[in-house]
Amino acid sequence: MAATPDFSIIVPGYNEEHAIEGTIAQIRAVMQAAGERNYELVVVNDCSTDGTGAVLDKVKQADPSLVVVHHERNRGYGAALKSGIRASRGELVAITDADGTYPNDRLPDLLRLCADADMVVGSRTSDNVTYSRIRMIPKLFLRAYASWISRTNIPDINSGLRVFRRELVEKYLTILPDGFSFTTTITLALLTNNYRVVFEPIDYFERIGHSKIKPVRDTLNFIQLIARTGMYFAPARVLFPVLLAVGFCALISLGYDVLVLDNLTDKSVILVMFTMNTAMFALLADMLDKRT
Repeated sequence: MAATPDFSIIVPGYNEEHAIEGTIAQIRAVMQAAGERNYELVVVNDCSTDGTGAVLDKVKQADPSLVVVHHERNRGYGAALKSGIRASRGELVAITDADGTYPNDRLPDLLRLCADADMVVGSRTSDNVTYSRIRMIPKLFLRAYASWISRTNIPDINSGLRVFRRELVEKYLTILPDGFSFTTTITLALLTNNYRVVFEPIDYFERIGHSKIKPVRDTLNFIQLIARTGMYFAPARVLFPVLLAVGFCALISLGYDVLVLDNLTDKSVILVMFTMNTAMFALLADMLDKRT
């Protein structure tokens, strides 16, 4: 049996026939220049409808050590990463994209930094960053929201270039989503559970090929992500502002009933009950979160 690699590099791909071979060659060249020999490269083809699968099979013939995983149906970015993690063996796992947007020459730097961290995120905050202004608006809101939940300044919450420890991610595989929010969720999971996450500035380039962003679908997924991540990792912190708002309304209503109407109305009773129910729900959710 082959020796266990020091680390694994996972590249998920969907319809990347024009970029995938170049990405593999670049990663191989970077690792060779860095003197890295004991590693494995895993590429996951998420049931591409173009020639990505054929390109990977051709590269596999010339590079037998390459691990190729083919999905029989399109399952999503997060699902591709999960398949890659399950197929890999390294203690450290690095992920990057197949579209040429990330500076893969920084992988050795991120791997070295992970020696003293639980996860290292390539933060797209350097001077050389090409990023869509339209996509930046919701990401700014998500980043601020996530920073508030985790009580940590998060410069880039969903970067696809990062390194993490296998044992930690395996703990959260069952709750990590199959879509693009995989990276957002694992960032919050580790930060809210007090693991050490390092953000290293990197460049970000224009992708090779067409973007897979769909505005309507991704906006709906974004709203769902906001609600889910908050309740997953900091339910009390998310529900506390709601509790304050409902409690304030209940006090105003009670004050009006007592001082003006000299009678207790149904509206005030309902608001008080809603405040109590919200408080109990927040406490219960926080207890469950800490237990699990």
